[in-house]
Amino acid sequence: MQLTLIFGILFAIGAVLFALQNITAVTVTLAAWSFEGSLALVLLVSVGLGVLIAGLLSSPTVIRGRWTVTRLTRQVAELERKLAASEKKVGDLSVELESIRPLTPESLAMEAARQKTYTGLRTLLSPNKKDKRPTV
Repeated sequence: MQLTLIFGILFAIGAVLFALQNITAVTVTLAAWSFEGSLALVLLVSVGLGVLIAGLLSSPTVIRGRWTVTRLTRQVAELERKLAASEKKVGDLSVELESIRPLTPESLAMEAARQKTYTGLRTLLSPNKKDKRPTV
């Protein structure tokens, strides 16, 4: 934003210097309309009209882009809220499942097998056959 302001000020200074150096009178005629003024004034008015027309033509695209960003920002916030709610629900259901799961011999055996320590290849191939499990 500040860089744009600096360029605008530099352009204005350049335009003023241009206007002071080009004071020759010219006549601009368009159909039945005729205008007489300095060369600098005619050029500055035409540049100003060009900037105005470009701004008016590009403003719908800029506005549409801002609306899209706003809509997508709201959508991301909504999806993040839903994700947090879903993760909380999964956590609550996991706790509930653990509390109501029956402790059958099969489930106890599966839990013990899951917590079983790893037996490495070196331990299996060692000459000491009494204890195949490493000490932890």
